[in-house]
Amino acid sequence: MVQLLFCLFAEDVGLLPKGLFGDLLARSVERPERFESRIGALLGAMRDGGDFGAVAIDRFNGGLFAEIGVEALTGEELRSLAAAAALDWGSVEPAIFGTLFERSLDPGKRAQLGAHYTGRREIERVVEPVVMAPLRRRWAAVRAEADKLKAGWDAAPNQSERTKRRGAFAGALFAFQEELAGVRVLDPACGSGNFLYVALAALKDLEKEVVSYGAGNGLSLMLPRVGPKQVAGLEVNEYAQELAQVVVWIGYLQWMTANGFQVNRDPVLEPLETIRLQDALLDRSDPERPREAEWPAADYIIGNPPFLGGKRLRGELGDQAVVDLFAVYTDRVPREADLVVYFFEKARAEIEAGRAHRAGLLTTNSIRGGANRSVLTRIKQTGDIFMAWNDEPWVLDGAAVRISIVGFDGGVEPSRVLDGAPVAAINTDLTSTTDVTAAKRLPENAGIAFMGDTKGGPFDVPGDLARSWLALPPNPNGRPNSDVVRPWVNGLDVTRRPRDMWIVDFGVDMPEHGAALFEAPFEHVRLHVKPQREGNNRAAYRDRWWLHVEARSGMRTALEPIARFIGTARVATHRLFVWLDGATLPDSQIIVFARDDDYFVGVLHSRAHEVWSLRMGTWLGVGNDPRYTPTTCFETFPFPWPPGQEPVDDPRVVAIAAAAKELDELRRRWLDPPGADAAELKKRTLTNLYNQRPSWLVNAHAALDRAVWAAYGWDDPDPAAVDDAILARLLALNLYRSR
Repeated sequence: MVQLLFCLFAEDVGLLPKGLFGDLLARSVERPERFESRIGALLGAMRDGGDFGAVAIDRFNGGLFAEIGVEALTGEELRSLAAAAALDWGSVEPAIFGTLFERSLDPGKRAQLGAHYTGRREIERVVEPVVMAPLRRRWAAVRAEADKLKAGWDAAPNQSERTKRRGAFAGALFAFQEELAGVRVLDPACGSGNFLYVALAALKDLEKEVVSYGAGNGLSLMLPRVGPKQVAGLEVNEYAQELAQVVVWIGYLQWMTANGFQVNRDPVLEPLETIRLQDALLDRSDPERPREAEWPAADYIIGNPPFLGGKRLRGELGDQAVVDLFAVYTDRVPREADLVVYFFEKARAEIEAGRAHRAGLLTTNSIRGGANRSVLTRIKQTGDIFMAWNDEPWVLDGAAVRISIVGFDGGVEPSRVLDGAPVAAINTDLTSTTDVTAAKRLPENAGIAFMGDTKGGPFDVPGDLARSWLALPPNPNGRPNSDVVRPWVNGLDVTRRPRDMWIVDFGVDMPEHGAALFEAPFEHVRLHVKPQREGNNRAAYRDRWWLHVEARSGMRTALEPIARFIGTARVATHRLFVWLDGATLPDSQIIVFARDDDYFVGVLHSRAHEVWSLRMGTWLGVGNDPRYTPTTCFETFPFPWPPGQEPVDDPRVVAIAAAAKELDELRRRWLDPPGADAAELKKRTLTNLYNQRPSWLVNAHAALDRAVWAAYGWDDPDPAAVDDAILARLLALNLYRSR
């Protein structure tokens, strides 16, 4: 396939005689049995150089034609190829090849053909600031010096001095061209080579500017020197590695012919050994002693490393690979981090060791928080972030995701640019305002916020089934099923409407024989949960199949004494807090707070806590919804008074409680108005309400915020800078409380 692709291209840029390949295809449509011998002869001539019939063929070589294995094609397939040959492949965008071939060869992705590929414009957002900006600055300085030398020609006192000055002028240009020819660019997860192709084209464009400037001033011997061997790539997929080599060569040859330069004809291609088949993170040449992989030295490291969440590592890479990864990068990358973080750390280490100057990598926007952010902290400890796009839309395999772009170096770059605008500094959460990443966890907030229960199987049941169990007579142990069947909520019950779901819950340590005494619920779990859990890799989950995998004993203990508690969806478009009945078991998609007072939910639902949680939390790449975490969002948040120390009868506490209660009652009446039919109720969800934000809701939140400002002792923040003013005040209070 790659050889045929190259033939389509070579014919249209004059590397093969015009029409040769297209005619071969057209003649083979009616006699497909002759195609194998004909195309085999052509590819053989391209490999070795020689005659194809009466036509002389240049030697292509380069490894692409080292192995020729022709596949038999049907007449219909040849007709499709002949139609493709009629297109102008000389003008094709090489960056599309990887996506085109991947999706055409994978039946599961064929529907995405043409949906999206990472094209030149997108890649240039990395290549331009990371690779080209310092080179363009260097060229500007060289050209300014050359202009001065050129201006001195006519003023030279004699021919000898004029020749000397012209020699200095030529020497400056040739020296800079030598610099360009020595630039090395590495993509450690190069895929089909798109980043390398774009980087090479950009280097060629700058070289052309230098050559044109020289030619316009009498230097006719400046010939292009920048070439494919200056880009290096690492790739674990053999097909992608081979395709990357071809993409780089096609991009290079396309650039040369389009700009009027002659290309080498013997051979046309050379082996591109700089693009290697290699794991970028681990060297397993000695399986008993895996070690960190070595990267080739490069001035610039760029690319789009794989997006793979920390919780998916074992499923995608396998247990042993993850064990090795953790062992090799221990103390450098947290085990909860996404795979892309390892590439950031490797690039950072290359820069720190002096083997690279700058790096620019793409990642999901989750790099800004949680365990992932630790690598940005390390980057700023040994260098700095000079360029970032905080939160940008992207398309990966046809699906919309949100990404961040981060450029970093050893701290040499003098300027900082965030989201396209100059800034004084870029923080580790990819912001330029108050650096809340300096906040500490406050012991006073411990033991209040918890992640909900993780069931680990279909323990949840619809309300009708649950109520039928509750109506049964007592079990052989004399206990009712209500002891182990309780209401259950997850994130959807908060953001949409309650779904009347229940769950079988045998607590944290009930033995199997005790659970079996609750006959109907136990049999349901035995039939529906046990088969799934029997294949679990963790012995505790497999052997104790009737219990939830993470029953959260600490949460249960904290919630037991109170009749209601506060819940918020862990991932949601809007940060919403609701009251949940104490009998309810919250799912892991709910973060719960073991408080039952209106004051506390009022502070949580204030703008102060919302702004703090948005900056301290992480983000879900798909959909770009914020994720709330108890440790970073809550345990760092400084309340007006430390929890448990608020003066209950203080007018400020009373005012917050009253405003919070009013907000809750208004929302409840909107959610369930008397007389509303099922269709109307279906539309009335908290998400829809906050999407619309009617005036009464805005006013209720404004009243709550004013009460919270008063409790902190703040004046109303300036509306033009309200968020940063809030963050600055909260950070100062956090650092004061954490001393």
